[in-house]
Amino acid sequence: MTKKWWHDKVAYQIYPKSFYDSNGDGIGDIPGIISKLDYLHDLGVDIVWLSPCYKSPLADQGYDISDYYSIDPRFGTMEDMENLIAEAKKRNMYILMDLVVNHCSDEHEWFQKACQDPEGKYGNFFYLRDKKEGELPTNWRSYFGGPVWEDLPGTGKQYLHVFHKKQPDLNWENPELREEVYKNINWWLDKGLAGFRIDAIINIKKALPFRNYAPDREDGLCSINEMLKEAKGIGEFLGEMRDRTFKKYDAFSVGEVFNEKPEEIPDFIGEDGYFSSMFDFNETIFGASGKGWYDAAQISPDDYRNCCFESQRKVGETGFLSNIIENHDEPRGVSRYIPEGDCCLESKKMLAALNFMLRGLPFIYQGQELGMENVSFSSIDEVDDISSLDEYKVALEAGLTPEEALKAVARFSRDNARTPMQWSDEANAGFTTGSPWLKVNPNYTAINAAAQLSDPDSVWNFYKKLIALRKNPAYKETIVYGALEPVWEERHNLMAYYRKGDRTLLVIGNYQQKEQEVILPSECRKVLLNNYPDMVMENNVLKLHGYQVLILEL
Repeated sequence: MTKKWWHDKVAYQIYPKSFYDSNGDGIGDIPGIISKLDYLHDLGVDIVWLSPCYKSPLADQGYDISDYYSIDPRFGTMEDMENLIAEAKKRNMYILMDLVVNHCSDEHEWFQKACQDPEGKYGNFFYLRDKKEGELPTNWRSYFGGPVWEDLPGTGKQYLHVFHKKQPDLNWENPELREEVYKNINWWLDKGLAGFRIDAIINIKKALPFRNYAPDREDGLCSINEMLKEAKGIGEFLGEMRDRTFKKYDAFSVGEVFNEKPEEIPDFIGEDGYFSSMFDFNETIFGASGKGWYDAAQISPDDYRNCCFESQRKVGETGFLSNIIENHDEPRGVSRYIPEGDCCLESKKMLAALNFMLRGLPFIYQGQELGMENVSFSSIDEVDDISSLDEYKVALEAGLTPEEALKAVARFSRDNARTPMQWSDEANAGFTTGSPWLKVNPNYTAINAAAQLSDPDSVWNFYKKLIALRKNPAYKETIVYGALEPVWEERHNLMAYYRKGDRTLLVIGNYQQKEQEVILPSECRKVLLNNYPDMVMENNVLKLHGYQVLILEL
């Protein structure tokens, strides 16, 4: 494998709206991010990915872009953005932005021009079909519920949107559209961006010609995934985008890739892959149900372990996965992957180490390094996220009571990760002096950065140690490039694996409250990390405390 500048880095995702508010309007902003760069640098972060801060009506929190060349005034100015890139560079840090090019906003100039002249140049930037009374062009269901077709204002046509109706899909079959996308990517890379996280990219290739599929719910519609399964040839678009943009700049790119086939992995993230890396979503999609969130299965410790190892085996040493516990689209990982009632300092640290030491690039989502947890909702009126509101409706239609529907939705709501960052125990968790756009998790008085920075036993300081270990010259080669070999896979509530390179490391976590014993296969030379003050071992028999995690050199 050719070594790249980003292989040994640690990445951190910022959701700008909820990170830090510098001007008291209740919304996080770019000057707020700049003011916290030293916090990230101190933790050991190298790469910072920002969720969208482009100009947007925020129908889907910025993933509906009305101008790819402008920063939304809520978040600051282009000068602020340029300042952020420069300040990061001073600290040897790199900035990634979100690349959202499956769709734009219906307030984008291209869409406005398509409405004015659907037969003209910009009409072909979108998927338009003639409207037929009482009949849709296809029966696909959008990701946010309801049909994917909406009337094109002022015309006799309809447009395709696989997400929100304010997010019309861009027609990637049109070379003129692709040119505009590449021009914009290169414009940002010329500004000094280090690369992009690429949103919803699998959706850019549609199965042509369009057709209906068997309905899978009472609404007569089918999951959009039925169409995507039949879509062929996405590689032509992705390879062209790589060659015209990222490759020329040696930029880092990480794809939000779902539904990839095992044989396609080398194409996506191999030596000359479309992307530098792609996220591992195996754990996040576990237990999903076609019926909706209310029917999703709970993930167990054994399921979590098996999902991680399945991804690692699938990719092997072909390329680098980007490993996550949570992101802006998922609930908080500690509330999801730690059994109910077991969320504590030890279990949070265990989850951190088991994920962080996997082969690939570790991504930390804001607040994850503090062990931030899901928020409790007392009413659906407190929920902002559009997908949660749709899933609440789906649950009610399935016969759940409002209380049951709220509980089901709360488990998976994207708002869990979007509540303001918990900086201190001051009002509004120190996030804003104004009124926060989304309610602050009431547990901020107990879980906040100010308290954890000064506590050597905190989750934050544990993450700092994990990052320092990854960068330690003695172990870096093994942790970054070494093979991953699962061990004791048949053991219940135990997750353990070797990292083998010029050293042999064993990562072992007791994924339960009850103590558990294992016999070490060889002598322990050194304890590199332990979430307890002690390690109980006699004659190579290791007695693990509840939720104890160890990183050992053998």
